[in-house]
Amino acid sequence: MSFRRTHVKALLGAIALVAGLAYAVACGSSYSSPTSTPTPTPGTGGAGAADVTITINGMNGASSYSPSPASVKAGQTVAWHNADSIAHTATGTGFDTGAIAGGSTSAPISFPTAASVNYHCSFHPSMVGALNVQ
Repeated sequence: MSFRRTHVKALLGAIALVAGLAYAVACGSSYSSPTSTPTPTPGTGGAGAADVTITINGMNGASSYSPSPASVKAGQTVAWHNADSIAHTATGTGFDTGAIAGGSTSAPISFPTAASVNYHCSFHPSMVGALNVQ
């Protein structure tokens, strides 16, 4: 009997470990490094040090981000300030702010080349915005 209890305890421990790892992976960071055109890169300043700050207004479709479209010059930095009470992101081709808590501002992201950039909230895909890099 003791042999069987030992195996049951080991099996239950393994199940708990796998469940914990699955939870940690599912709740992990959503930040991804910039990798493609327009190849934005994190700015050097802290939050709030951006050339342009876009406000996240909440789940309002095309009015979720303000201004939208926003305009910046190539090489300038953009940060997103979340004026909503729940977390949101600004996620586009080659960039992701990661989760921005309510009342917080993302790290600045630099957009080095001219492009029209569409983005959305990865948590709420109906939230969309646009950025014109000139």
